Parts: sequence; C-alpha cells; structure tokens
Amino acid sequence: MKIYRVKGEILVAVCDSEIVGKTFREGELKIEIKEGFYGDSEVGEEEVKNALKRATIANITGKKAVNLAIKIGVIDKRNVLKIGDCLHAQMVVM
Repeated sequence: MKIYRVKGEILVAVCDSEIVGKTFREGELKIEIKEGFYGDSEVGEEEVKNALKRATIANITGKKAVNLAIKIGVIDKRNVLKIGDCLHAQMVVM
C-alpha cells in the first residue's frame, strides 16, 4: 500500500502483494501492477481498512484488496472490473 497526499486529496493505492510486478490483460484492457505506484511496504488488513476509509481517491487491485474494500463499503461489487484473473476497482469521493 502507498498513500499519496496531493492538493488536499488522499489517494490510496493498494494491491495484493503476490501480484506486484505482474501484468494482466482482458481484450483491450491491460493493467500493470507496478511497485513504484502501489508501494513496497506490506501492511495489515486494519491499516488498509483505515486508509481506505480516509481516502478521497483509491486504486484497489487484487482479489483480497478488492474484497476487503467491498466488505467495508467503499466499493460496490457491481463496479469491479475483472482484467484477466485480476480484480480492479477505483473509488472517488465527490
């Protein structure tokens, strides 16, 4: 997980640790899970929950991360993309 603070926004980028460095494709969709964006520190579930609840923007990738975001109510399961074997969701607070 990595947290960015830009112009009053809090962007949380979180993914499952086992997919870092991988690329997934589905038709014309492609997602690259880069350590530079998602960070290099593994964190626990509670830390992810707290970060997502404070986020104004979130980029959530991987089955565990997306399911946690659904469980805590920041993502609606109807709005999850599946790119190859990878789940991906984004959230913006307006």
